[in-house]
Amino acid sequence: MQISIKKKSIPNTENEITFLVKSNQLNEINISQEEKKYFLNKIKSSKENIVSINRLNQNFVLVNCDKEINNYQDSEFYRNIGHNLNKVLDSKYIINVFDTVNNSNILNCILEGLALTGYEYDRFKKQKKDLKIIVDSVQDQNLNFDELISVIESTFLCRDLVNDPFSHLKAKDLATIIKKLGKKNNFKTKHFFKSDIKKMKMGGLLAVNQGSLDEPSFSILEHKPKNAVNKRPLILVGKGIVYDTGGLSLKPTKGMDIMKVDMGGAACVISAINAVAKSNLPVYVIGLIPATDNRPSGNAYAPGDVVEMYDGTNVEVLNTDAEGRMILADALSYAKKYNPELVIDMATLTGSAARAIGHFGIVSMHNKAEKQHQKLKEAGLEVYERLAEMPFWDEYDELMKSDIADIRNIGNADFAGAITAGKFLVHFTDYPWIHLDIAGPTYVTSEFGYRGKGATAIGVRLIYNFIKNYTKI
Repeated sequence: MQISIKKKSIPNTENEITFLVKSNQLNEINISQEEKKYFLNKIKSSKENIVSINRLNQNFVLVNCDKEINNYQDSEFYRNIGHNLNKVLDSKYIINVFDTVNNSNILNCILEGLALTGYEYDRFKKQKKDLKIIVDSVQDQNLNFDELISVIESTFLCRDLVNDPFSHLKAKDLATIIKKLGKKNNFKTKHFFKSDIKKMKMGGLLAVNQGSLDEPSFSILEHKPKNAVNKRPLILVGKGIVYDTGGLSLKPTKGMDIMKVDMGGAACVISAINAVAKSNLPVYVIGLIPATDNRPSGNAYAPGDVVEMYDGTNVEVLNTDAEGRMILADALSYAKKYNPELVIDMATLTGSAARAIGHFGIVSMHNKAEKQHQKLKEAGLEVYERLAEMPFWDEYDELMKSDIADIRNIGNADFAGAITAGKFLVHFTDYPWIHLDIAGPTYVTSEFGYRGKGATAIGVRLIYNFIKNYTKI
């Protein structure tokens, strides 16, 4: 679906209008004394912040904006106001907003929650609906509508990619989408397929792909503006398992229908770079997307196999369902060639992360990146995509030792699965690195506020906000 947010005068029509007001500024809108009393009584007695008033010829909604924004919880309060507002409006596709508050932060948060709630996955629907928001302000607002739209559109892009079924999104399809986005939004792309990947000796990606009927892909996205604040790149690595059966370590049937979501990390990276490029942020960013599906077959890699990775490391495979770290490891090793300033990987990596904190945040770990991780945490609070940092103690290293190879692909204990996955990945890094396990929040089976139901795109706004403020690090 498409979204537009335009600033123009709202004509005096019979269309429903939403007024953003403060309780002491009601004289700025044309309502009767009885309607004012009704509104004030509602917000006082019922503590309602959204009040609908119905007339014979026109309905309108008053949104109480008395609360000042002093912290990230207040910002989230107004995003949720936007979410609830979307739910009460009669028209969900043409929304008129008349702002009397003259506070760009409040308006931005309400519009963000309002628009994100309006998302609909419509690829297989014959009738498609576009979301149009018209904003009329009493005074000029210090608000960049173009940037807001860019971030929202990229969030929708991420949701679309994750919601797309495997039947319509193979690894090569993902590469094609990246190529089209690059041409449209002016960032460079380069793509490698099976024959190239064999020459590159990306053993982890090739091993996971062995059981598949479809080719793997390895895509590079590059946004390098002339005015970039960093000479060495910030690299984003996204796990692109377009469908995961678990391979020969077959998953239970229950829940396998949603394993199209296992490329959520790749979708976040693609969408974040898309937003960065559309806004032309002055930061040198590279995205690396290893992609394949993970299926069982006579050729599939098996528990007990030893795989030589891109950097020469020999990995003992004890579980073929720990496939995401195998393809990420090759990409993390490949990142070394760029001498990166920082590398962030994003992956729906472990059920352990989801069990630890649910869908309310992102599990994080880091190495040699204390300052950058703190800035990422701050960026997460601002958009309410919070990080839960796991311990990364040396004692966990012992759990990754193999009797027959350099390292094993799972820990040798029945605990700390998210952490040992991180310990596996850090083996393939020699630079400042942050790991984000987004397994919990990437896809939800019931409505999660303005993040919706299904794909949430959590991680896109986080990374965009981090990169936007990258010059301050």
